[in-house]
Amino acid sequence: MSKRKINPLPSSLSQAQRRFDQWRKRNRPRARLPEAFWTLAVELARDHGVNRTAKALRLDYYSLKKRLNAVEDGKEAAAEFVEILPEMNPAPPAGCTMEIDDGTGAALRIRIHGVELPDLAAITRAFRGGES
Repeated sequence: MSKRKINPLPSSLSQAQRRFDQWRKRNRPRARLPEAFWTLAVELARDHGVNRTAKALRLDYYSLKKRLNAVEDGKEAAAEFVEILPEMNPAPPAGCTMEIDDGTGAALRIRIHGVELPDLAAITRAFRGGES
């Protein structure tokens, strides 16, 4: 049997690993990772490689690679906020289609007929897991 030399983790990756572990202990299993953690993981993947970072932080390799590629291509992985003010649309539309993307690849398409703006906000919050 050959002995493999295991390289210790760089301090930045080790510190991030502790932060991720602490967050996982405080939150329910399979909870959505906050965007700040993904941003940190992407920065570390740039410095230390996707595979090493994904293993150290126990992240899905392909999700991390996709986010890194999106940032490197000049696209932001985070969702944009669009505010719809009541004075902009005083009457409900006759009909339209609304698409909501949560930034992780999940998308929701809704065909709207005569829905009030507060109802749209509630639908969006429910889809994004209760986020404001």
